[in-house]
Amino acid sequence: MARNAPGLLVRRPTTKSSIGAVFQDLAGKQPERTFVIADEGRLTYGEANERVNRYASVLRDAGVQRGDVVGLLSHNSIDMLLVMLATVKLGAVSGLLNYNQRGDVLDHSLGILDARVVVLEESLRESLETAPSAGQQNVMTLDEMRAAADGAPAPAAQNPSECAETRGHEKAYYIFTSGTTGMPKASIMSHHRWLKSYSGLGGLGVRLRADDTLYCCLPLYHNNAVTVALGAVLNGGASMAIAGKFSVSNFWDDIVRFDASSFVYIGELCRYLLGQPERPIERQHRVRVIVGNGLRTDIWREFQERFGIERIAEFYGASECNIAFINAYNLDETAGTCPLPHKVVRYDPDTGDALRNAKGRLEQVKTGEVGLLLAKVTSGQPFDGYTDEGETEKKLLRDGFRKGDCWFVTGDLVRRQGFQHVAFVDRLGDTFRWKGENVATTEVEAALERLPQVQDCAVYGVEVPGSDGRAGMAAVVLREDFDSSDVAGRLAEMLPKYAVPLFVREVQSLEQTSTFKSRKVELRDAGYAGAGDDRVWVLTKEGYVPFYEGYPEDVAGARQP
Repeated sequence: MARNAPGLLVRRPTTKSSIGAVFQDLAGKQPERTFVIADEGRLTYGEANERVNRYASVLRDAGVQRGDVVGLLSHNSIDMLLVMLATVKLGAVSGLLNYNQRGDVLDHSLGILDARVVVLEESLRESLETAPSAGQQNVMTLDEMRAAADGAPAPAAQNPSECAETRGHEKAYYIFTSGTTGMPKASIMSHHRWLKSYSGLGGLGVRLRADDTLYCCLPLYHNNAVTVALGAVLNGGASMAIAGKFSVSNFWDDIVRFDASSFVYIGELCRYLLGQPERPIERQHRVRVIVGNGLRTDIWREFQERFGIERIAEFYGASECNIAFINAYNLDETAGTCPLPHKVVRYDPDTGDALRNAKGRLEQVKTGEVGLLLAKVTSGQPFDGYTDEGETEKKLLRDGFRKGDCWFVTGDLVRRQGFQHVAFVDRLGDTFRWKGENVATTEVEAALERLPQVQDCAVYGVEVPGSDGRAGMAAVVLREDFDSSDVAGRLAEMLPKYAVPLFVREVQSLEQTSTFKSRKVELRDAGYAGAGDDRVWVLTKEGYVPFYEGYPEDVAGARQP
């Protein structure tokens, strides 16, 4: 922990430091140690670095230069990971596209990237072609990259010179996150901020050793995978096992098969595992530490005891957040501590805004109370923000405690636990979290309003007992009868699976505020149980059906979407 503290506290954005340099240096020090394992094989650090360099050479030949963007649309694979590393070693930016996106949403994301080249997994070509601008993209498949890399001359295997010149403040990744505009935003991950996570979450929190293997079944476009998991692996010089996707029935078989001693999680994953019948294999592993966020306090101890896990490195963070909390001391039911400057302040529950006192200043909540989390923005702790400068400015609060100070507004409620510790409580605003993904209510509303039978709608997240996050619920004013099969099919075409509302409530009208925003607080508080005489439909594997007793339990048990 002492070795990693300087990297967290005193690392400067202007120094020559990068993700690629960390990986490259490790490959030079331990070329024979296994770096990555998957069903398609395994590579040592030395083998992986050589292949990364060859991929960097292919990208350079395709016109990619320092500062350019390389879009990446792929499921998890060794080659996807290596192309990401090749991109950042060139000093370029890896634009990590969510493979659930389609149509106008994907087109919007492609427009943000303005990529020099889009690297595509062949099986996702049909998804790409649903985007109107697909024909304008310079596309190269992973298969084509492999062939070009294999045919490249020997000098292509050498480390690219750009890697040693890259500075911390330069962009490394664009990671897409839902915002209040109704379309995804691309949060910027600089090398500097990734390296602070590498030192803080990876070094202070997870503390892997060289003989450890971390199992990752989360999508590699997810920040928990590309920053938290990969950072922890590289910090310890450990190995990373990659699964194509999460499978609740095969999870422990994979853990044992890959001989994993660690894994990365989101809260939903843990709940699904706990809901499975007990099997002997779930105790026949060597997992000693896990890292992730969203593990609910009510299942924390049961999960740890049932699966025999020594340490849970729960953390709090977000793709765009300039700080993170990590449970470094193995305490129960906490998101951990953060030594970087932050405040937990009083807020307005109706608007979600931080409250100012009579002097125009913010006030911290007391220990044990819930408040809005703010992270201080300084030269050493910058806010990378988004590709859209207007969206970046919206997340900043100025003159909070004194004139001239600046704070990043996380939009999250946390409980101040004392000694710099917090526990995550809830998410504010027009975004809620479901299935480990952020869902923008306005994006879902836009899809609903395209349906001919919907006149008006409001979308919000509601709690489902036994589930993590909030499930989507829509209150709709109809022009014509609700066609349950048509609505489910149309929404599935326009939205990612996790964004399709689980509940649809038919209402006569929607009350609006003076700024013409739907009053969602009352609707959210009523949820599906407080709908009164209003008809409520629920999403099943067969489409929408009338609400039935036991549906929430089916959702919690993963028997329904």
